Amino acid sequence: MKTLARVDAMQMLNKVPEVTLYFWIIKIMATTVGETAADFLNADLHFGLNGTSVVMAALLAVFLFVQLRAKEYVPWRYWVVVVLISVVGTLITDNLVDNFGVALETTTIVFGVALLATFAAWYASERTLSIHSIFTSKRELFYWAAILFTFALGTAAGDLAAEGLKLGYANSVLIFGALIALTTVAYYLFKANAVAAFWIAYILTRPLGASLGDSLSQPVGNGGIGLGATATSAVFLATILSLVIFLTATRKDVIELRAKEAE
Repeated sequence: MKTLARVDAMQMLNKVPEVTLYFWIIKIMATTVGETAADFLNADLHFGLNGTSVVMAALLAVFLFVQLRAKEYVPWRYWVVVVLISVVGTLITDNLVDNFGVALETTTIVFGVALLATFAAWYASERTLSIHSIFTSKRELFYWAAILFTFALGTAAGDLAAEGLKLGYANSVLIFGALIALTTVAYYLFKANAVAAFWIAYILTRPLGASLGDSLSQPVGNGGIGLGATATSAVFLATILSLVIFLTATRKDVIELRAKEAE
């Protein structure tokens, strides 16, 4: 009984969703919104890069504080933080490249190293990188730090592929999509490590989303479809909102610990 009670407490306190198809759909859309929303605030609303960065960092700080103070996973709260981190991660890379002249190759390497260092510190401290065990404040802080670096890295890598290497937005979408498909095949057919497969796919969805966002929003003359940042952001945010409402009502993404894990 004590073991079951302890597991029930851990389940209640787990702060992240189960990895389902809904998770990946929202994640990719959130990454796309991170790219288009940053462009919308910066250019369309004339906040400028610095003004946009200040506003979004302040919003992230508020909602991340709310998330960290919570005792269990709630869809709207979790996904608001993900969307805001997506925007802030994009802005970090944009600031380094546009304001400080740091090359995309450099930002890609730096954020890649930062992400690996975060994983190393997380594993050294907790002996796991599994998202099924985010039930302590320390693990959640490691989790959000990793998420931030995946977004910053993905923005840099996506821009490097599409613009720096002249592959174009559509080709970048295909390349990163193919890499995610290979990761999926490795997991389901060749029984690749579940934690490693998750984080590889998670990292790759960011440049996929960044390239997808640019492909949809950029003018035709720049290699995009020309929907604009406003329309792209609105459509994707509406879809995210609909899915979050659905998950709140159905609780299909709440992590369930099975009885065998309590034995």
